[in-house]
Amino acid sequence: MYKLEEPIYFYFFAIIPVIVVIFLLVLWWKKRTQKKFAELALLEKLAPNLSTFKSVLKLTFLLLGLSFLIISLVNPKMGTKLQTVKREGVDIIFALDVSKSMLAQDIAPDRLEKAKQIISKIIDKLGSDRIGIIIYAGNAYPLLPITTDHAAAKMFLQNANPDMVSSQGTAINEALDLAKTYYNNEEQTNKFLLIISDGEDHQEETKQKAKDIANEGVKVYTIGVGTEKGGPIPIELNGGLIGYKKDRKGETVITQRKPEILQGIADAADGIYIDGNKTEEPVKAIEKIIANAQKSEFETKQFSDYKDQFQWFLGIGFLFLFIDVFFFERKTKWLKKVDLFNEKEEK
Repeated sequence: MYKLEEPIYFYFFAIIPVIVVIFLLVLWWKKRTQKKFAELALLEKLAPNLSTFKSVLKLTFLLLGLSFLIISLVNPKMGTKLQTVKREGVDIIFALDVSKSMLAQDIAPDRLEKAKQIISKIIDKLGSDRIGIIIYAGNAYPLLPITTDHAAAKMFLQNANPDMVSSQGTAINEALDLAKTYYNNEEQTNKFLLIISDGEDHQEETKQKAKDIANEGVKVYTIGVGTEKGGPIPIELNGGLIGYKKDRKGETVITQRKPEILQGIADAADGIYIDGNKTEEPVKAIEKIIANAQKSEFETKQFSDYKDQFQWFLGIGFLFLFIDVFFFERKTKWLKKVDLFNEKEEK
């Protein structure tokens, strides 16, 4: 297993195509200038040892040297030991509503982004707890299986959007059923399900589903985003706003937060409903709940004893640059017999 310490230095690879383009332009300029100066046959007599092939080879050594030096700056590290680590924590599943109504901008920047901010900040407050993410609209889908990799969770979270779900609606029932499959540790005594939604279009049987999952030991909390006044649902094309969703009568649809529905789900599961319009409120509330929860011990495997590998790439890079410095563009005896670039045919 390996990891990259400073991946930002990969941007330096943009230098490589620039050098290649400059080399080709200089080569073209030389050829063009030489033709104005004299015939090719005369040029070959004046400079019989000049080799285009060796110029290309010299450039290759330079590019290889720079490439290995860039990789050395990135500093790849190799994990040399796989060990089992015991951790204590709880299992937290986030069920994120990604229906079209979550794009309403009645809170800034919009409901979906507000929900992502809340989840991201909650993740930042967690310790060694395991987390998973479910997204739902007309159907529910696993976005991230349960894991201790919080960085990966935040990365997957940022990509969540309505286009990832094939049909629209609010299939909270499917999300509740899917959440049950995430809790794969039977010994885990504290299991949490956080539902983040605007509460629109939830089905009647949702309360019973929430009660059933609560009976299995899962603590359900709902977080509402959006305003009761509501707002229109934007329709975008290629990142640009082209209008707002309309009903069959041609009137603009106004989507509103339904706190009573989210409150009902929380009550049915003996949980808590939290207003999510102010990001810090749900973050502090959940942080306090998790901090007071009993932690269960579980095992994870991870690589340790990561060792720097930059010195190998640094050495190889300097080797290629050393070769480049002492590699001359003159033809060697055996190369004079090989016409790699059809130079003799141009006479």
